[in-house]
Amino acid sequence: MSALHAEDLELARRCAGGDETAWQRFMLEYRPVLYRAADALEPGGGARDLADSLYADLYGLTGGDRERASLFRYFQGRSSLATWLRAVLAQRYVDRLRARRRLVPLPDAEQGSQRPSASYQPAATVEHRDPAPDPDRPRQLALLRRALGRAVARLGDRDRLRLGCYYVQELTLLQVGRALKEHEATVSRQLARTRRAIRQDVEHQLREEAGLKDAQIAECFESAAEDAGPLDLKQMLGAAATRKEALPDRSI
Repeated sequence: MSALHAEDLELARRCAGGDETAWQRFMLEYRPVLYRAADALEPGGGARDLADSLYADLYGLTGGDRERASLFRYFQGRSSLATWLRAVLAQRYVDRLRARRRLVPLPDAEQGSQRPSASYQPAATVEHRDPAPDPDRPRQLALLRRALGRAVARLGDRDRLRLGCYYVQELTLLQVGRALKEHEATVSRQLARTRRAIRQDVEHQLREEAGLKDAQIAECFESAAEDAGPLDLKQMLGAAATRKEALPDRSI
């Protein structure tokens, strides 16, 4: 069966080896495939970030302390490359759903085992009421917004520029790469690294400075995921640049 997909295997081998021509062909032919698969998993583009982050793992890293083999090494040609990529993306989407569900509390076992009382009403006759607003949500979002603003301000100029191009101006990876003279895979890898750095910085601030526990930090992120409110990345990037310009030049 590998012989049936020999061309896909050769393309994967060349991409794993860092062949720029092979990567250009891969991005041209398979990026639309991944985007269509992402939109099928979550209409509206909610899963496209998974497709973009996949490029960094496909590219891999060679040399240094953070060496990481390309994900292409797991492609054995038992199916077409497009089918394999869709399967990898689907698994990552499932993993993300499972991670989110870990934050949802399980129902009380004792309460669930009780029989309905005589005053129990069928669901159809019970008046629907919206859940009461969480009183901690404003505080959680305020803490998260302040920590996120500080984390963004601590980024390097190029990292902030890359974030702004991709998330604020909504440029594609290819367009960001052309603007910064970087390969698409490099843009994806650097964005993934920056996201991890921001997350770690925010978690550190919430834990060490705000005194929150891990469960409370998870609630902060969950609140932002449900309703981001005033979390405006464009405003934060602009404020970070303004703060940096206001600093005195100590090189003189």
